Amino acid sequence: MLASKRYFSRVTMSLPTTMRTLLQSSADSKDLTITTTHPLPTANPSLGEHLIRVHACAPCAGELLWPKNFPPPKPRELVPCPDIAGTIISAPEDSPFQAGDEVYARTNYIRPGNAREYTIGVTDELARRPKGLSWAEAAAIPVSAETAWQALFIHAGIVSGDGEVDFSAAREAWSGKRVLVTAASGSVGMWVTQLASLLGAEVVGTCGLENTALVQSLGASEMLDYRTTNVREWAERPRKKVDVVIDCIGGKSLEDAWWTVKDGGVVLSIFQYPKQVCPDSYTGEGVRDIFFIMQPNGKHLEEITKLVEQGKCRPLVDSVWPLEQFQEAFKRLDTGHVRGKVILELLNQ
Repeated sequence: MLASKRYFSRVTMSLPTTMRTLLQSSADSKDLTITTTHPLPTANPSLGEHLIRVHACAPCAGELLWPKNFPPPKPRELVPCPDIAGTIISAPEDSPFQAGDEVYARTNYIRPGNAREYTIGVTDELARRPKGLSWAEAAAIPVSAETAWQALFIHAGIVSGDGEVDFSAAREAWSGKRVLVTAASGSVGMWVTQLASLLGAEVVGTCGLENTALVQSLGASEMLDYRTTNVREWAERPRKKVDVVIDCIGGKSLEDAWWTVKDGGVVLSIFQYPKQVCPDSYTGEGVRDIFFIMQPNGKHLEEITKLVEQGKCRPLVDSVWPLEQFQEAFKRLDTGHVRGKVILELLNQ
C-alpha cells in the first residue's frame, strides 16, 4: 500500500491530458482500434464518481456484440472491458475510497468500459483489492465472481435477501443441495463451483476432460465430460438428479441440463431464458426457470474479497496481454476454451 501511495503522489503531480484508449469503431462492427490521444474522463463527485488509474482490465466473451444487441441506454463511447483493477486518483469527499486506495470493480454498462489508462468508477461498484493478488489476478475477479454470488445468494431462491447474507446461515440453507454447473471451468462457472462448494452444496460440473482436475480442485465432487457424457442418461441413474442447475453457456448444454433437475427444482441461466431451450418432451413438474443479468455491487465484491484473502476462493488468469496486443487477447478469448480470464495490462507496477 505504501508503494501505491507513492505512485499516487507521482501521478497526481503530473496527470497527462491524453491517454491510451481502446475503442470499438461502431455498434455494428467488432473492429477495435487503439488511440494514444484520447482525453481523460472527468469524474463528477456529486454522482459518486472516482477517477481511477487503470492497472489491468478484463474483457468478457461476446462483449463486442453487446452495443448492437443491448444498446446502452444513452449513447456513449464504446470502450470495452467491464472489469478493472486500479488506483484511485480522485474521489468524492464522503467516499470510503480515497486517493491512493487500490480498488477493483465491475463497472456499469451505462458508462464506457475500462480498456483505457484512466476510467470512472462509482462508489457502490467499488471494493478494495484483495491483499496478496497481482493486478491481473484482481482484474480477473469482479464480473465472474459477482455473477456467481448473485446466482447463489439472490436468484436461485435457496436463501432470502439481496446478497448481503450471513454466510453461516446461507451454508445451512445450501448444505446438502445438489448443484449442476455447466461450463464449470469457465470464468463464471469456476466461481459458482467454488462458492457453491463453500456453502456445503454437492457440485457436479460439466467440462472438457482436460479440465476435470481443475474443476475438482475448485470443489466439484463429480465432473461430466460434455463431449462424451449423455447427460439425460446420467440423470436417470439413482440419486443423480440435482436441486439446482446453474447454466453458464446456454444452447445444447442448457437444453440437456433440464433433464437433470428434480421436480420442484430450479434451472437458472446467465446466458439465455431457460424455457427457450426446454425440450418438447420434458415432463418435469414445478421447476422454476430463471434468467438474470448481474448488477455491479461493491458490497458483494467486498464479501468476495474476504473469501479470497482467507484463501477460500481464488481467481484464475488464462493469459495477460499488454494493451497494444488487444487483437491477440480478443482472439484468445474468442476461442471459447480459455481457463479463467484473459487480462489486458496497462501498467506493470
